[in-house]
Amino acid sequence: MSSSETKTTSNASKTEWPELVGKTIEQAEEKIKADRPDLNIEVLTVGAIVTGEFDENRVRIWVDTVATTPRIG
Repeated sequence: MSSSETKTTSNASKTEWPELVGKTIEQAEEKIKADRPDLNIEVLTVGAIVTGEFDENRVRIWVDTVATTPRIG
């Protein structure tokens, strides 16, 4: 299977969403929930410390850019 193909489980449920790279967090969450409402979504900063166990009910969205100007207040 090439990296551009979507991996699926034996029940043909999606397990990857390469088409969401570059989309907003909201767009990614919406699409994942539409495809797989049974999953829990975690939004994390790239470099965040996470546990290493595999959880078939979890999708992690990794974010690495600042979206708005940080400011006091």
